[in-house]
Amino acid sequence: MIFPRSLEVWKLGKVNYLEALKLQEKLVCDRKAHKIPDTLLSLQHPPTYTLGKRRTDHNLLIPVPELEKIGAELPYTQRGGDITYHGPHQAILYPIISLRDIGLGARKYVEKLELTMIDMASQYGVKACAGKKCETGVWVGDKKIGAIGVRISSGITSHGLAFNVDPDLVYFKHIVPCGIADKEVTSLRRETGTVLPSEEVIHEQLISCFARIFGFNNLIWKEKEPTLLDNGKPERHVD
Repeated sequence: MIFPRSLEVWKLGKVNYLEALKLQEKLVCDRKAHKIPDTLLSLQHPPTYTLGKRRTDHNLLIPVPELEKIGAELPYTQRGGDITYHGPHQAILYPIISLRDIGLGARKYVEKLELTMIDMASQYGVKACAGKKCETGVWVGDKKIGAIGVRISSGITSHGLAFNVDPDLVYFKHIVPCGIADKEVTSLRRETGTVLPSEEVIHEQLISCFARIFGFNNLIWKEKEPTLLDNGKPERHVD
């Protein structure tokens, strides 16, 4: 008998990074207290550069005052990893899941996040692989197509992965992505050279890859608006 393993999926659309961070913090507390099941946030951000807890500001190649001119923000976070970029036309997943409940350590968890993006790329005929030693994320040859930065607190995960569907790659020129110099960044659109399906379809495909890799067989879909309430949960609007 196969026992159901449920995953609640919140489709949020475009959400400001700090609002999404606040939501994650609330959900992590709720997951620790067993108030919610394993949860997956699927979203995009406006143009945003984020620094991890190592504070590697030297990998930002543009003066901070110039960020406003290009429409980007720079929040600091407590995730692992180096500087990275989030923006429109990326598929971002933030898992809020209990690693203890699914029997995973930190390294295996990151490997499964890599496999999620590798599986996603393969569906479009793109051969991707995990990075070499000290090269985080997922790569197509020497070009990075997906980034990973995670935080684990008392066995509960937050932050996650960003898969490049068709972002404006110019934004990556203003940083040393993930602290790895002399490497390019690519996207699914660039590697396939074809017209892709809608972003909603691609986001759902990435969610399905995640569920399959992590062994979740019962997805509970939540269509939510990205406006966040004071209690940290998205508000549903009715026109």
